[in-house]
Amino acid sequence: MNQFLFLFAAPDKEASKCRSKVEFSGNILHIAGSSSYEEAVEAARKYVAEGVSVIELCAGFGNKGVSMITEAVGSGVLVGVVRFDVHPAFGNKSGDAVGL
Repeated sequence: MNQFLFLFAAPDKEASKCRSKVEFSGNILHIAGSSSYEEAVEAARKYVAEGVSVIELCAGFGNKGVSMITEAVGSGVLVGVVRFDVHPAFGNKSGDAVGL
């Protein structure tokens, strides 16, 4: 069984309360929200400790956020990014610019 995490950023919401899990074909996809990069790092570490080996970050994470999470989880975890230069939910700015 493989475990994956999709981690999204939502600075104006209680994103840490947004958690879900989908099981498919013997795999598990976890979905989790975060309201700051620090909260995202904590969530990523928690899920990796529980067996997640692949993390996909939403487009709200800027370069700084991606770097923080990649460094926090180490080289044994694949980290990918849905990429926009800006995100419409953040007023067409990146998470770096809105101060996640």
